[in-house]
Amino acid sequence: MAQVTLRINGYSYLVGCEDGQERHLEAMGSAVQSRIDSIKTLGQTGEARLLMLAALLLADELHDTEAAAPAPRPEPAAPTIDPVFEATVRRLADKAEEIAAALERA
Repeated sequence: MAQVTLRINGYSYLVGCEDGQERHLEAMGSAVQSRIDSIKTLGQTGEARLLMLAALLLADELHDTEAAAPAPRPEPAAPTIDPVFEATVRRLADKAEEIAAALERA
């Protein structure tokens, strides 16, 4: 397991991740820091409030992205066969086989 040190709002956090995911984790840390920087321009606020507002901003962006994504297509329903039609086709197939067998004997 890899570990990455993230620097968010002047504090260092050691965070574990799967091997190979270090850059992705660093990018997520940068995204959080970016939101914190934008909140700080509005005025002074406490650490917990900064993190809560940053989380809300990210959640709002995720919500907007999911809302804009096309809805998944439903799985097509299995075709239904009319039982009368199925019986008719079976009778015709049986009759065709009888005719073919009679022609072979002749």
